[in-house]
Amino acid sequence: MSKPTILVVEDESLIRLDTVDRLEEEGFEVIEAGDADEAIRILETGTQIRILFTDVEMPGSMDGFALARIARDRWPPVEIVVASGRRQPDEASLPDRGQFFGKPYDWPALMSTLHKIAK
Repeated sequence: MSKPTILVVEDESLIRLDTVDRLEEEGFEVIEAGDADEAIRILETGTQIRILFTDVEMPGSMDGFALARIARDRWPPVEIVVASGRRQPDEASLPDRGQFFGKPYDWPALMSTLHKIAK
């Protein structure tokens, strides 16, 4: 059985590196992107992404909320987790089935959620 793949979209390289390390330790395959535009290019390759895990505030043409809505529209099977240390989502910000986690992460709760939605 192959490992579920998570696309981590985070512009802060140290946070991204820590997140990738923790996810790999939990048994996930991880692909990294530094902004939403790069994430869309990766999604467009047809790689079987199971979960999109994105920060909200990033440089580039869109934030994580916009990326989440585009991903839901274009890749409906992909599960979506949005994270921010500064902004809380309102009801319209998250797409259907979208999850939100604040920073700093509650790692046990985050990993539990990721394992549940990866199935």
